[in-house]
Amino acid sequence: MNWITNFVRPKIQALRAKQDAKKEMPDHLWSRCPSCGAMLHHRELQQHAMVCHHCGFHMRLPARDRLALLFDNERFEVIPLPRVAEDPLRFKDRKKYVDRLRESRHKTKAIDGILVGAGTVGGCAAVIAAFEFDFMGGSMGMAVGEGLVVAAAEAVRRKAAMIAVPSSGGARMQEGILSLMQMPRSTIAVEQVKDAALPYIVILTDPTTGGVTASFAMLGDIHIAEPGAVIGFAGQRVIEETIRARLPEGFQRSEYLRDHGMVDMVVPRKELKETLARILNLLMKRQESMSIALPSPSGEILSFVRR
Repeated sequence: MNWITNFVRPKIQALRAKQDAKKEMPDHLWSRCPSCGAMLHHRELQQHAMVCHHCGFHMRLPARDRLALLFDNERFEVIPLPRVAEDPLRFKDRKKYVDRLRESRHKTKAIDGILVGAGTVGGCAAVIAAFEFDFMGGSMGMAVGEGLVVAAAEAVRRKAAMIAVPSSGGARMQEGILSLMQMPRSTIAVEQVKDAALPYIVILTDPTTGGVTASFAMLGDIHIAEPGAVIGFAGQRVIEETIRARLPEGFQRSEYLRDHGMVDMVVPRKELKETLARILNLLMKRQESMSIALPSPSGEILSFVRR
């Protein structure tokens, strides 16, 4: 009797108390790092901008958090995007396309896979188009293409730099040829920014693949990549099966592409805003007015002002 009272009952009570405490613990309080497996508290993870403080692994960042990270004082104006036709092909695979859209909107609280904001970065005017990977893998359909076109037009109107932050698996198959048409559309939009002599910078994040890589994502004046990001057109397995050869270690990763000239720099997320501000100030710094004296055919001195 004493053994049951003194040993068994306290063990049962302790086990019940532990189970009750587990039920009271909030859901999704901890996350596991996909790289090193360390348990990370969500609040601490948010403070580190979704970067594992044990191994430095860069997790995917929601579009709104991305804009807050890059803009000065985390302040920006959301640029409204025009609505496009939904499910123009009435597409259905394992489920209807309209159902996929509804689920993604409920999950991300976003209309589609892109968010465009305007503000300042390091005191320089900028328009940033950030992809939302959790919205159907950040795939580029008509809405995303429209977002890029609007971002480019807004950058030209405001005489601001345009910054694209892709995180995408490529074109959206549910929109067929209409999705592929966004590749030339986004390319033309980028050219309009360049024709206006404004900087166009691309921040390559994990992943940047498919039709996104084959269009606007590789047209930047400067390409910045986050550490360890997958950047390429076709997947590594597809390439290996096609060429029947094993690819080099780290193929299609940021560091490999930097070493082979496809990326200008690899910058950790915590240093991204400072680096971007420094680049924009160098590119957008206006030269001081300078008077140039040239002789005219009649011998008079003509004064010109170059700005």
